[in-house]
Amino acid sequence: MLPGILGRKVGMTHIFDDTGIMIPVSVIQAGPVFVTQIKAPEKDGYSAVQVGFEALPKRKINRPQHGHFRNAGVEPTRFLREFRVDDASSITVGQSFSVELFSPGDRIVVSGTSKGKGFAGGMKRHHFHGQTMTHGFMTHRRPCSVGATGPARVFKGHKGPGHMGDERVSQSGLKIVAVDVEKNLLLVSGSIPGAPGGLVEVRKDRKG
Repeated sequence: MLPGILGRKVGMTHIFDDTGIMIPVSVIQAGPVFVTQIKAPEKDGYSAVQVGFEALPKRKINRPQHGHFRNAGVEPTRFLREFRVDDASSITVGQSFSVELFSPGDRIVVSGTSKGKGFAGGMKRHHFHGQTMTHGFMTHRRPCSVGATGPARVFKGHKGPGHMGDERVSQSGLKIVAVDVEKNLLLVSGSIPGAPGGLVEVRKDRKG
């Protein structure tokens, strides 16, 4: 069985449970995805399943891509991603998977690209404390010294101002509240990374 699925973040809403308690949920338009290739340890060195998501017109793909989808027997897709699996013997090329992979109560991990926030200072980007906000201090929000005296250089990994956001983020500890098979929707308790409309990867949490 495929361990995950691809989808797009729709946004947030809320639903009510049987006792009348309101539950805020994130909505994901997930699947269906189609298996386009199966990676085997004998040939590729690892075991994985490549899937495609979101239909794409044939005029928007090049010849190598056209051959790849033709050999798989599926229509061209906009996105191709891999899911590592221990055993892919039960999965065949061209097979499709939908939100039926998940059930209410399942624990999942959602990965996506976080919102880009442009250039940010150290206090916003790394939660620096800042300097004293009194007279005589001219470095209220500045990072001050950035290098060591001896090496006369800045060590790798030094925290400071720079580009913030627009990076891959994985949010764990999420729980599926409801599954709408007809509309291919997953209602997830908790927030997921990225802006509405962004591509997300939904995987079952191995920790349970």
